[in-house]
Amino acid sequence: MSEQTTSTAAPVSTSGGGADLHIVDVTKRFGSFKAVDDLTLTIPAGSFFALLGPSGCGKTTTLRMVAGLEEPSAGRIVIGNEDVTHKKPYKRPVNTVFQSYALFPHLDIFENVAFGLRRSGSKDVRNEVEAMLELVELSTYARRKPTQLSGGQQQRVAVARALINKPEVLLLDEPLGALDLKLRRQMQIELKRIQTDVGITFVHVTHDQEEAMTMADTIAVMNAGQVEQMGAPMELYENPVTTFVANFLGQSNLIKGELTGKTGGDASLLVQGQRMAMPTARVHSERDEVWVGVRPEKMQISRAGTAVEGENSMAGVVTDASYIGVSTQYLVKLPWGQEVSIFSQNLSTEGPLGAGEDVVLHWNPAHTFALDASQDADAGAEKVEGDE
Repeated sequence: MSEQTTSTAAPVSTSGGGADLHIVDVTKRFGSFKAVDDLTLTIPAGSFFALLGPSGCGKTTTLRMVAGLEEPSAGRIVIGNEDVTHKKPYKRPVNTVFQSYALFPHLDIFENVAFGLRRSGSKDVRNEVEAMLELVELSTYARRKPTQLSGGQQQRVAVARALINKPEVLLLDEPLGALDLKLRRQMQIELKRIQTDVGITFVHVTHDQEEAMTMADTIAVMNAGQVEQMGAPMELYENPVTTFVANFLGQSNLIKGELTGKTGGDASLLVQGQRMAMPTARVHSERDEVWVGVRPEKMQISRAGTAVEGENSMAGVVTDASYIGVSTQYLVKLPWGQEVSIFSQNLSTEGPLGAGEDVVLHWNPAHTFALDASQDADAGAEKVEGDE
């Protein structure tokens, strides 16, 4: 199922930003419940890595094991070339930023950021704190108290306080969950900028797909304690390998079909009597019976009778049209009763097609993917807010 790195060879230390993080055959049980199930992956030094998944998938438990707040039931956790599996949290080269910020309300911003340096006996507190406040663009707020700052500013203080101790890995546990939508989007850009500037390894836990795709170089989509698929955001979205990933990372139309042949780089399909084509590289099934998938925004919708050449197509009837400005979202009933979604960009000043109109749906064969039909077509479709 997983596409993560599976090598258990001795890790090699890296130079530059932070260190590689190796999670090797890690399992975590709570009584009879297995929260993390034989997980192996390598997070490269200097990367912005996201663990993405719904509540209960094991992502936060994994982060807590890396931080030392939970101990694995089996397996190893290695940072650079140091096995930290059984080390205390304060002896690991990591720091964690939590959703709650955990700032000291009685200290000003300068002293919040300086706290760790003063405890370690640093001789150059002022210059280091000033440099860190400049990095997070809060130099002019140094003498304010946390309550005098916005939520986004407080989050940047929490990041500065975590980074100033020069961890090799920074762990972010749903760090933007307490912010409103507009501020959350601003902070996504800010956190990515900060990570690019400091160049250390960031590991970010979230249930928010947009948040993960905006910031991360690599995303591991987790489900039931395992990684379903791992890769760059565009790779996961455009070419999902399971129904869970197809539904959790965005929205997909999945239609029952049959794989009828492969010739070179092209595969042929039969969907409810309609012949279709797609790239062989986007077929992720050993079985002939497949779910034929296409994202709603990849589909085009035209009035019935429109000539369609060189594209996959099928007929339907509009059951609902919702105009939302930038696009119109359609529900279309297919001849066998299934409804599919289409997101059509509003490129003209004409109104949307109305309910009851006969239409033809069509799309580029290259945008089609095929998944094993033995998988649940609704897996991952319902996202649960919150975390473990």
